[in-house]
Amino acid sequence: MTKFRMGEITAAEMRDILPARPVVLLPLGSFEDQGPHAPMGDYLSAERMAELIAERATARGVRSLVAPVLAYGGADFFGTAPGGIALGQETFRAVLRDMFGCLLRHDIARLIVVNGHAGNTQAVLDTARVIWRETRILIPSFYLWKIARGLMPSVIGAEQTKLTSGHGGDPLTSIATHLFPQLMRPDLTPPPHDALDIFGMRVTGFGTASFEGSEIDVPIELSEITPDAVLGADARGCSAENGAKLVEALTELGARFVCHYAEHTR
Repeated sequence: MTKFRMGEITAAEMRDILPARPVVLLPLGSFEDQGPHAPMGDYLSAERMAELIAERATARGVRSLVAPVLAYGGADFFGTAPGGIALGQETFRAVLRDMFGCLLRHDIARLIVVNGHAGNTQAVLDTARVIWRETRILIPSFYLWKIARGLMPSVIGAEQTKLTSGHGGDPLTSIATHLFPQLMRPDLTPPPHDALDIFGMRVTGFGTASFEGSEIDVPIELSEITPDAVLGADARGCSAENGAKLVEALTELGARFVCHYAEHTR
């Protein structure tokens, strides 16, 4: 049986695998409010997507491994969510530096971040940029949900995308419904609603508001934006069927990217 999860590989097996210079995927997620109908651990979906990508890339001849998922994301807008756990941005950057450093120390240098949280993106980019500047080792980041949103119109249709796209909706709700149906609570799915106002400005996103048609950055948190973590989406239209289509599209694109990366990092 081919193992993909590094946590399940023995130290002896790892020593045997490393001379083949595998591509190592590092899944990052978050533990935050995803809406009353979805599990807080979106890291579960990020981890599973990394595994599916690694399996398909390996089947195509590029041996790929999946590092243990980092469940706690970089803190951003979700600190008011009860039960959520996040790392401060400086802590998160330090963790990233240590993670990368441990792997690079042993010449495990074919690394791809599989990211599942917006609050991780800048820290990943900044940390990887320092490594690139100092070593010319390129560590790209495959941001799952941003890529999935771009794929949605062609995968599930433009009208469906317009209806369900947003936080607490697609792509993540449909993907989680497909991957982990036993964890979902569709009976708690809220109807869509407008975002709250802040200082007389219409809130347009997490940390943004509209002033005379221009987008202004504002330092607000989740509870000041939406009472249920759902924003811009009718999550009632999300489905396991659409989730399966998005998972397949992400897996295929991700596997092709791993193969492309491997070809350019021989």
